[in-house]
Amino acid sequence: MANGGPVQHGFPHLETVRASITALYRRLSYDTVQTFATSVAPADVAFCDTDDLHLGAQRVARELVRHYRLPDARLIVGFREMSHAANVELAAGPEYFVELNDRFRTHRRDIGAALAHEVTHVYLHRLGLSFPGTRDNEILTDTVTTYLGAGWLLLDAYREDSASSQKLGYLTPEEFGYVLAKRAQVFAEDPSIWFTSPQAYTAYGKGVAQARHDEQQPPLTAAGWAGRRRYARDRRHAQEHQGAGPAGPRAGVPYTFTPDGHGPLRVSFPCPTCQQRIRVPVKGRVRARCGLCRTVLECDT
Repeated sequence: MANGGPVQHGFPHLETVRASITALYRRLSYDTVQTFATSVAPADVAFCDTDDLHLGAQRVARELVRHYRLPDARLIVGFREMSHAANVELAAGPEYFVELNDRFRTHRRDIGAALAHEVTHVYLHRLGLSFPGTRDNEILTDTVTTYLGAGWLLLDAYREDSASSQKLGYLTPEEFGYVLAKRAQVFAEDPSIWFTSPQAYTAYGKGVAQARHDEQQPPLTAAGWAGRRRYARDRRHAQEHQGAGPAGPRAGVPYTFTPDGHGPLRVSFPCPTCQQRIRVPVKGRVRARCGLCRTVLECDT
C-alpha cells in the first residue's frame, strides 16, 4: 500500500500480468470465466461513515464471498497497525481471518478494495492456483481480482495529488486499467462509470490504449502499416532460412516463425484476449480460433 509515498506508474509487470490471464483461463476454463460477466456492484460494497465499522466490514466481506461463489467460506475481519493494506491467513477453512490496516478505520470507502484482494487470495488458494515467489503471486492475485469483476475497486482506491497519495495492490494504476480493459473487451462492460477517483479515469485510459495495442499486432489484420511492413520483412527472412530451424523471439516482436517439417512455414503469436500462443500456417488470410478463450481472430499471415 502506497500511503503518501511515490506511486509507481507504467507497465513494469506486464509480462506477469499476461501470464496471469493465461493461467486463469487454463485453470478455470472459458465457461467458468464467463460466469463472472457481472462485476461487483458499487451499492453492494458501499460503506459510509455512519455504518458500524465491524458489522459493515463483515457485510462487505460476505458480498465478495458471494461474488466468488464461496458459500462455505466465512471471513472474520479485524483491524491492526501494519505496513500492508491487509493480510489473510490461508488455512484449511471454512473460516479465514483477515486483518485490515488501521488506516481503514477512517478510510472506510476503500474497505471493499482491500477485502477484494484478500477474498481473491482465498479463491485462488482453494483453486490451487499460484505463482512461485511472493511478488508474482501477488500480481496474479491483483490480475484475477480485476479480471473476475472486483478489481475496479482497487483502481478506484488510487488517489494522488501534490500533497498526498494512496494506491492499493501490487499492479500500477495503468496495469489495473489494462486488465480492466481486457475484461471490458470480453464482457462489453464499461467500468469507468463506477470510478470516483479522477486519477482512476486517466489510468484506465492508458490501460485501454495498451490493450488496443495488443489487438493491432501482426499477423492480425488490425495491425498498422509499420507493423505489417516489419512482419513482411521478417516473414521473407524466415522463408529464405527455413532450413536453419526456428528463429528465437526478438524483443518487441510478439510473433515467431517456425518451420513445419516439409509443410508450410508457420507463425505463432499471442491471443490478444488470453495471451495463449496460437500457431497458424503462413498462407495469407486465415481465420484462427483460440482454443483457450474461443476468440476468433482475423489474420493475414
